[in-house]
Amino acid sequence: MESQKQEEYSVTIPLLLASDKETKAEDHQIAAATTGTSSFFNACFNGLNALSGVGILSVPYALASGGWLSLLLLFTIAISTFYTGLLIQRCMDTDPTIKSYPDIGHRAFGKTGRIIVLVTMNIELYLVATGFLILEGDNLSNLLPEMGLEFYGINVSGKKSFVVIVAAIILPTIWLNSMSILSYISASGVLASLIILGSILWVGEFDGVGFEEKGKMVNWKGMPSAISLYAFCYCAHPVFPTLYTSMRDQREFKKVLLLCFIFCTITYSSMAILGYLMFGSNLNSQITLNLPTDKLSSRIAICTTLVNPIAKYALMVTPIVDTLEERFLSFYNTRKFSLLIRTLLVISTVIVALSLPFFGYLMSLVGAFLSVTASIILPCLCYLKISGSYRRFGFESVGIGLIVVIGVVVAVVGTYTAVVDIVREM
Repeated sequence: MESQKQEEYSVTIPLLLASDKETKAEDHQIAAATTGTSSFFNACFNGLNALSGVGILSVPYALASGGWLSLLLLFTIAISTFYTGLLIQRCMDTDPTIKSYPDIGHRAFGKTGRIIVLVTMNIELYLVATGFLILEGDNLSNLLPEMGLEFYGINVSGKKSFVVIVAAIILPTIWLNSMSILSYISASGVLASLIILGSILWVGEFDGVGFEEKGKMVNWKGMPSAISLYAFCYCAHPVFPTLYTSMRDQREFKKVLLLCFIFCTITYSSMAILGYLMFGSNLNSQITLNLPTDKLSSRIAICTTLVNPIAKYALMVTPIVDTLEERFLSFYNTRKFSLLIRTLLVISTVIVALSLPFFGYLMSLVGAFLSVTASIILPCLCYLKISGSYRRFGFESVGIGLIVVIGVVVAVVGTYTAVVDIVREM
């Protein structure tokens, strides 16, 4: 029972902290979510925050990788992930005891299913947190290119030094047991996305960049990377069970999901089109790296980009911390050991960020291997098993099976491409 509670808590933390309006203890927040008190508006806000993230920075690069026709894939992935979100709802409707994504995996495939879901989620969160450090290093070194550090006669480049500095700033937030203040900052994901989009539109229209680039109609070689990055934009499915159980009227979940997906898809596609028209094939993995740093609008976009990852890092790794502490604190149940686990976790992400400082390729790997698995493949397989649809040959079961097959192909090809790209750059 204790393990069950721990897993539910680890999945729900980002949503709970973002949605609770009161600064009470965390257990009160958890209780609020499980009793279903969120209004339609709050549910929409939470869903938008879950879907709005750093993917908006890399989606122009995705379009540049695949060409204009790859936009069709963005819409296809949006429709597919919306549908798999509804499958998660159907899975939960079959059993009222299901409260979290790992519960769905357990209901479908027993302990093995729960482990697969937990491992997939935690690896995804770990790599996204690592991507935050890379993003911070890239953008800060772009703003302050002359910056560098020296440790005992060893010169550290600006980008690497910023990764270390940002990690040192983030570390105290990991030590906190209550992260209510950070939750309000990280909940500004929707606003941050709109500010960045507006700033980039201003740069193109009024700061001399323009929208003159034509771009390519299609680039088949870059299509796997494009699909992977598009999938990364829709990787919020582990939060959907918590969003569903937190709603006062769960019958409106479909409307909430539809509004969230429509809004985010419009935002992502708008950013992709603007970025591609502005910079064409010269786009970097983050569009903020293409912006002229001497313009106020560019600095607003870059600074907005920098704030959210710092606040969200602790929330992202909290499920991983919970899993590790549940495993080890039964033997070493001390505050010092807890701090050691959290510190080592941050240090490990710094090492990975310094070893693999390739934001675009790393997010492609996350999108292909983990986001596709968690947001497309697992919801389909769990629904087929829980509903028993796999026993019946019908239009829906065939359609879901086709989605699974396509998801597996995308995962394999995208993962292979991302790994090859990373190895080539090392």
